[in-house]
Amino acid sequence: MSFVDRDRRVRVFQALERAIRQFRTREEIWPLRVPSEPLLLQDIVRQALGVEFRTFDPHSLKSRSLLQLKWDDDSTWELWIIALPIGIKLYCDSSHDESRILASGRRDSEIETDRLFLELLAESAGETFGIEMAGGPPTRVRSSIDRAQLVDFFVHLFEVAGMDEDIRADLGSRDPDFQTDVERWLERTAK
Repeated sequence: MSFVDRDRRVRVFQALERAIRQFRTREEIWPLRVPSEPLLLQDIVRQALGVEFRTFDPHSLKSRSLLQLKWDDDSTWELWIIALPIGIKLYCDSSHDESRILASGRRDSEIETDRLFLELLAESAGETFGIEMAGGPPTRVRSSIDRAQLVDFFVHLFEVAGMDEDIRADLGSRDPDFQTDVERWLERTAK
């Protein structure tokens, strides 16, 4: 990495640190903190770099991906993390046209913030973080989440978003245990 690239990266990290100061927490999401609405990552990069933002890829800040969903129409959605040097993780999402910062959490928190973030995301179908899950069940899933947590995530998400009947219809299932259906669905979609 060149000096110029390192300098740009440092300036973007500093801008992100300034931006997350306005994040707030609520009792039901503690220790996570959220902006009043999702922040566009491109806007923060533009503020930090000026005209240089055109040559900076915000995804170069990604420390790891949590979840990547794809649909038959080639649309994708990814949930990923930026690890700031100050010990804060930023939970981001990306679709074909934008990347947003949804929440932050400390890396050294006594509560596993990744698990909590995913639980709250699924249980609210994204509403807790200012997003909406739509478009039907994905056809491909890629994840670094352990299998049991991934099953729980999709059980809650599909039930809250009203996609459980779509999954059952796709599988031709009449099983009363929706978790079993999600496990079967993940066997087909998780690659």
